[in-house]
Amino acid sequence: MAPSQEDLKRAAARRAAEYVASGTVVGLGSGSTVRPLLERLGERIASGELRDLLAVPTSEDTARRCAALGIPLTTLEAHPRLALALDGADEVDPRLDLIKGLGGALLREKIVARAASRFIVVVDGSKRVRKLGKRAPVPVEVVPFGWSTHLPVFERLGSEPTLRRSGGGAPYVTDGGHYIVDCAFPRGIADPRSLARKLERLPGVVGHGLFLGMAYAVVVASARGVAVLKR
Repeated sequence: MAPSQEDLKRAAARRAAEYVASGTVVGLGSGSTVRPLLERLGERIASGELRDLLAVPTSEDTARRCAALGIPLTTLEAHPRLALALDGADEVDPRLDLIKGLGGALLREKIVARAASRFIVVVDGSKRVRKLGKRAPVPVEVVPFGWSTHLPVFERLGSEPTLRRSGGGAPYVTDGGHYIVDCAFPRGIADPRSLARKLERLPGVVGHGLFLGMAYAVVVASARGVAVLKR
């Protein structure tokens, strides 16, 4: 029987957890692929295999999960430089460029990843793509004031933008109090770096889900096993 997607996520998470050493401060990401990673780190702490670990969470959800699993937390203010950050991704291309943020924590995830000496990405094989944007939209985090003024700009950049909404229909609000506009590119993104630069110049845009040139390694689990991809 072929492994399920959950089986693959657990396999990738267990391999990625091996990068975490005692006595270090690490950043921990958000989302469904990271959850088994947190569980594995909790197991290693409980067994005594992993000691004196501190973690900076990228979301309130991750902070709650860490607290429940006995993973001690700290902040970037106390530890502005991290040994390592581990997180999932929504797409990974052959250059190890990423789209992240479908879980809604893209701004904090990018801040934590940039604070780390090494950024390790954990995915199952379904997240690998030849061209970014073919499967996942690019989340763009914007301040609520004037959010709708961005839509025609995003359209001129070649996307089909949609305001992300919560289950009740209200705008989805990030942990930082912002909105997210999901920008779909049905034919993929021709030039991710140019797009990133254009998004970063827009007033009111506080972050986007293009993580370009940031991954030190990507741990990928597929039916053929677990592989570690590096640049």
